[in-house]
Amino acid sequence: MVEKLLSPETYSLLVEWMLNFCKNAIVAIIVYFIGSWIIKWGIRLITKMLERSKVEKSLYTFLTSIVNVVAWFLLIIVIVSILGIETSSFIALFASAGVAIGMALSGTLQNFAGGVMILLFKPFKVGDFIEAQGYAGVVKEIQIFNTIIRTGDAQIIIIPNGGLSTGTMKNSTKEPYRRVDLDFQFCYGADYNEVRQAIADIIEANPLVLKGPVADSEIVAAPWYGLGSLGDSGVVIKTRSWCKGEDYWAVYFGLNETIYQTLKERGFMFPFNRMDVTILNK
Repeated sequence: MVEKLLSPETYSLLVEWMLNFCKNAIVAIIVYFIGSWIIKWGIRLITKMLERSKVEKSLYTFLTSIVNVVAWFLLIIVIVSILGIETSSFIALFASAGVAIGMALSGTLQNFAGGVMILLFKPFKVGDFIEAQGYAGVVKEIQIFNTIIRTGDAQIIIIPNGGLSTGTMKNSTKEPYRRVDLDFQFCYGADYNEVRQAIADIIEANPLVLKGPVADSEIVAAPWYGLGSLGDSGVVIKTRSWCKGEDYWAVYFGLNETIYQTLKERGFMFPFNRMDVTILNK
């Protein structure tokens, strides 16, 4: 019947096309199964590598999802090409859509890139005390697009990762030890050596203050005291002492309070700004 409806040339071309299509379809099916197996194997391999590198779970889950989508897209393009369908229009369409989406989500993509950089290089982690973007607090959560911190007055601040990854940030928890810098000013009439020794005794008696270098740090040193400057109202004595990071505020406020109370009881006077006004009668 088909032979009677078609000319011999048309019939032979149709048979050749069908044979080629079947051959291509078989190849496409084989490529599909091989490609899907390679994608699954590759995703498992990437996941294991990211897990071993101790990357945040939220990051490697997102990355593996992106790799999975891109891999399947490439596999579909290959299969469509094997079947003889023109793929340039599909690629151009997806490229145009990608450019449009990228322009519309430029800020979001910047925050995503910042989140990836933070999760990969780990300039800070959950539980660290940081100061960035005009805020200071403890890091509660690191997300792909934002970082959540809790301030000292129990306020939750959400900071976009884009600015956080490119701006200046202070991490007070990165190092296990911190230096406590305190300045004390006394009247010029006080004996400098006596005041200095009294301050040194109080600081060295504090059990939280480190008395000298420690094995796991190259910067920790014994407490230091010296004459900082001759101020307008009195002599400024500077002190430098070290403690563990978690003890910083206890040492800071404790030394201030103890030194003030102790030296006041010993009769040392703390100066204050004073202005003398002379009235001339003409």
